[in-house]
Amino acid sequence: MQPKKALVCGAGGFIGSHLVKRLKSEGFWVRGVDLKNPDFSPSAADSFVIADLRLLSSWESILDTQFDEAYQLAADMGGAGYIFSGEHDANVMHNSAMINLHMADCGVKHGVKKVFYSSSACMYPAYNQTDPNNPKCAEETAYPAEPDSEYGWEKLFSERLYFAFTRNYGLDARVARFHNIFGPEGTWTGGKEKAPAAMCRKVAEQPEGGEIEVWGDGEQTRSFLYIDECVEAVRRLMNSETFRGPVNIGSEEMVTINQLASMVMEIAGKKLGIRHIDGPLGVRGRNSDNRLIREQLGWSPSAPLMDGLKKTYTWIQTNVEKQRQPAASTASVR
Repeated sequence: MQPKKALVCGAGGFIGSHLVKRLKSEGFWVRGVDLKNPDFSPSAADSFVIADLRLLSSWESILDTQFDEAYQLAADMGGAGYIFSGEHDANVMHNSAMINLHMADCGVKHGVKKVFYSSSACMYPAYNQTDPNNPKCAEETAYPAEPDSEYGWEKLFSERLYFAFTRNYGLDARVARFHNIFGPEGTWTGGKEKAPAAMCRKVAEQPEGGEIEVWGDGEQTRSFLYIDECVEAVRRLMNSETFRGPVNIGSEEMVTINQLASMVMEIAGKKLGIRHIDGPLGVRGRNSDNRLIREQLGWSPSAPLMDGLKKTYTWIQTNVEKQRQPAASTASVR
């Protein structure tokens, strides 16, 4: 019996590379596609193709075999420092929209049986996320639309695109709205990292008694979901016979950014100061509303935020120490 075949677009990225491993563990034959290989470990994919998914010609060569499932995670994205600066808006919208237009169209033409699309909580209206203690992010609150970034607008457009192709052309699309996914082997430096990775890096870099920077007053709220939990929820959505979403995939354990910093310091065993500085913030409060996914898929996170942070901090601390080693060895030679 031939194994099922899965295509993972964005397989060189954080979530995509973890998803490839999960699919392989389930017996899939997997083709990964991205502009680059995974940054931190070799891909587990059976076939890994370096390709520009903005180009139609790339899709013609990638879809040279029948895929049972396709996962579209490829996007131009990053943390708040990238998304909210305004400097990347045109690229964020153009690059991601082109990829999704090709995925939907080529998926139908080449008979892809199921397509998963990773949307984002960034598509929720900014007006429902002004109270840091009571954000409203239930799936039905998406309209009237008012995302706080062009990234969010593109995500909302692409959600509608996939469901339009489902209605008109029989594409079996599934859509999930990710809420701040984090964990080992994610971007942790360079400007595109998200809050948990940035916080782990800052704490790891500072000696006892040092100081870290936090954008704004640190009282903005978010929830963060560990990568393994995310992949489990994605697989449940794809295995559902009737439920297609859109649905939140996130945690309901909401914390302030100051609390996040304190948690990482506790893990590191360090007492550090916090200096609040100006910086891009996004909405004032955001938290996943998991009522729908519990009802439809019986899913909720299995472990608290602290557990995932411990694993992530250990991994980032190791990388910080690796960065320091060449400088230390050079100094010793002198």
